[in-house]
Amino acid sequence: MKNVSELNSGRLKKQSEKKINCPGCDLENPFLFSLDFKEDGRGGVRTTFLGNTRCQGYDGIFHGGVLSSLLDTAMAKCLLHQGIKALTGELNIRFLEPVPCEAELEIHARIKETLPPLYLLRAEICIDGRVVCRGRGKFMQRNPD
Repeated sequence: MKNVSELNSGRLKKQSEKKINCPGCDLENPFLFSLDFKEDGRGGVRTTFLGNTRCQGYDGIFHGGVLSSLLDTAMAKCLLHQGIKALTGELNIRFLEPVPCEAELEIHARIKETLPPLYLLRAEICIDGRVVCRGRGKFMQRNPD
């Protein structure tokens, strides 16, 4: 009989063989965010996202978990643009003001410090150039498969 760690190991291996359906950047799934990140010319990435009522928590306000997910996705994508596959180890979010759920968001991320296998990143969400939410993340590089 297999123990729990052997079962989990098998599940993780099967999951890693599948296509990753990232809720932030899978362009083939219209239900998800379908974010298309571009390099910003300063070592980071950027994209825009037009919110909608499916993103709301309280009436008319973006859900904090959705904003957090957008920031996490931006930081992970920033690493991927550098050829680095890493997992989120820590995520700190600072909400500066309520964000209207139908606003057009500008999302930016950049690597702040590189200490392989650890990477420290920063990201922010802006509306009309005004920062409304920002995040810091620690990412751990994945072992090559």
